[in-house]
Amino acid sequence: MNGPTRGYWCECWTEQVTSTGRPTRLASFDAYSAPQADRWVAIALRTISPALDSDASDEAWTWLYEERAETRRALLRSEPCTVTITHADVRITWTIRPVSFFSGDAPG
Repeated sequence: MNGPTRGYWCECWTEQVTSTGRPTRLASFDAYSAPQADRWVAIALRTISPALDSDASDEAWTWLYEERAETRRALLRSEPCTVTITHADVRITWTIRPVSFFSGDAPG
């Protein structure tokens, strides 16, 4: 059996700002490096930014160009990170947290 591999568990959640309903997980991703983890968020933000309202688009591009480097530094310090934008009445949140992945030997 192999030992644990360090990595990051990434999730994307949405929730209605004006509702008391529970958040909905849209996606999850297992990243094996800090650059891979923050790149997952960056690709998502770049992909959806044309469809966002102007305030949410500004939030997205602010993170991409001003805050992304700090996110990566925090991940390298093994600190969890959150990126949140609000589009209309929907809050979209990406979470990244350090984890250990365990893998066993394949069955013979």
